[in-house]
Amino acid sequence: QVQLVESGGGLVQPGGSLRLSCAASGIIFSIYAMGWYRQAPGKERELVAGITSAGTLNYADSVKGRFTISRDNAKNTVTLQMNSLKPEDTAVYYCNAVRRVGATNYWGQGTQVTVSS
Repeated sequence: QVQLVESGGGLVQPGGSLRLSCAASGIIFSIYAMGWYRQAPGKERELVAGITSAGTLNYADSVKGRFTISRDNAKNTVTLQMNSLKPEDTAVYYCNAVRRVGATNYWGQGTQVTVSS
């Protein structure tokens, strides 16, 4: 079975930092594109950052320059380093794994990030 397990969420003040981690199992991790999405109450889920199997990076304009996504294929993990956090970053953050061939799409359980003073 496939599992994506997120960790690292929490409460942080504006300007602070958090690092989210996602540990994947049950997939051939290296061939999947990985991404971090977030969803705030009453809003649609949006892509925050993505990294392909080849290492190509993609960021939402709202987080570019503040967030960094990376992957470690040896550990089957993907991380999201979040710096200079803003209240508008408050959301549930989800780890995603997707592979075009076979149309596979998996989600983690989500982890809450709250940015508040």
